[in-house]
Amino acid sequence: MFETPLDTLLTISLLFFSISSLGLVYRVIKGPSIPDRVLALDSIGINLIAITAITSIMLRTDAFLEVILLIGVIAFVGTVAFSKFLQKGEIIEYDRNN
Repeated sequence: MFETPLDTLLTISLLFFSISSLGLVYRVIKGPSIPDRVLALDSIGINLIAITAITSIMLRTDAFLEVILLIGVIAFVGTVAFSKFLQKGEIIEYDRNN
C-alpha cells in the first residue's frame, strides 16, 4: 500500500491535520468568545496550508504552491480584519471630517 516510510509518515500527518481541523471547526462553532473563534479560524487556515503542502508532496508535484500562497494571504488578511474589528469595532475607517 505504501511505497516508502515517508509515504506512511505523510499519510499519518495528513490524518492528524484533518482531525485537528475538525476540532477547530468545533471551536469556531462553540467557542466561548469571539477571539477564540478568530484564533480557530486562523488555525484552520494554517492547517489548510499544511494539508495542501502534504498533498503536494504525496502527489510529487509543485502545482499546489500557488494555492498554498493564496491560502496564506487570505488567512492573513482575514485575521488582520477580524483583529481590527475586535479592536476598533469597524474594519474600514471613513474620514468623517470631509
